[in-house]
Amino acid sequence: MSPATTKPPASTSPAKTIGIVGAGQLGRMLALAGYPLGLEFVFLDKSTDAPGGQVGRVILGEFNDPKKLGELAASVDILTYDVENVAVEALGDIPKSKIFLPPVAALAAGQDRLSEKQLFQTLKIPTAKYRSVDSMPDLEEAIHAIGYPAVLKTRRLGYDGRGQRIIHSPAELGSAFNALGGVPLILEEFIDFTHEVSIIGVRNRSGQTAFYALTENRHRDGILRLSIAPCPDRKLQSLAQKHARRVMQHFNYAGVLTLEFFVKQGKLIANETAPRVHNSGHWTIEGAVTSQFENHLRAILDLPLGDTSPVGCSAMINFIGELPPRADILKIPGAHYHDYGKQPRPARKLGHATLVCKTRKELLMRLKKLPGLNY
Repeated sequence: MSPATTKPPASTSPAKTIGIVGAGQLGRMLALAGYPLGLEFVFLDKSTDAPGGQVGRVILGEFNDPKKLGELAASVDILTYDVENVAVEALGDIPKSKIFLPPVAALAAGQDRLSEKQLFQTLKIPTAKYRSVDSMPDLEEAIHAIGYPAVLKTRRLGYDGRGQRIIHSPAELGSAFNALGGVPLILEEFIDFTHEVSIIGVRNRSGQTAFYALTENRHRDGILRLSIAPCPDRKLQSLAQKHARRVMQHFNYAGVLTLEFFVKQGKLIANETAPRVHNSGHWTIEGAVTSQFENHLRAILDLPLGDTSPVGCSAMINFIGELPPRADILKIPGAHYHDYGKQPRPARKLGHATLVCKTRKELLMRLKKLPGLNY
């Protein structure tokens, strides 16, 4: 995979209107961060009740529809996205004079687990052993090379724990393949990690780069439930920043980039990239001097980046499937409540709370007061 070497074209006048492919909660939070900067927003989304519709005009259409993407491009000064399932091929019809960031090459790599693993290898970032799988014989050969246990995954559209099967023995090979087969797959070494962390970096078009505090993440059923920042391990912070900087330099990146890692025996093992603002960075809205959402906009507009320093110790708790009563959250000192305005359904992210305290000890004590928290 070759790095992107061309710099986005300079605009003759300051960009005013931002087009966002996807009008989910991330797009909504981008708009909320951008309005104080005097920006306006237009979204492309297939849903009439997407959260972005609360704060901007929505063009209804599929993400892979070149005509709708062209309509969005014609309505705005610069384009970005809040989802990763944008058809890269459809982006080819967007005028070359229209800036689209983060770079398409980074988007393409983040859409395919095999491309991600190859990227990590190219940049000498430690990752799990893996093999591409397209058939049952491929799977048998791959499991022989990797061993048990291993994780069979769809290469594309496998977020929030979807499209994955853990294989513990030869008896499970057939059922795992039958459950996921028919699409390109990847078999990965199972990492017996102690915890998971993510690093969020941001780089503007001029190359100015900054990083947020390393964040500890806890998942259940493959969905992020709780994030705590900053992670107290300064060695891991430094190493994660080094890895993320390599990825951003490789793509001549502009925007927010997230790298997710497993931690095993004090070492980082890269799991995924997310070339966009990220759920594990929601704590930055109240818990950092400048949020990831504002800095993403600053970066793609080539404005000076804001201070990424934490203002204390923070936790972010996702509300999955149902929202707790506002009063139950807001009665806790340092708590902030975010309702995305979505219709409830099982496993759906409906909102989150941020809890900001002066010390980690105080944060962990107050977390215990949150209703329904069991991580």
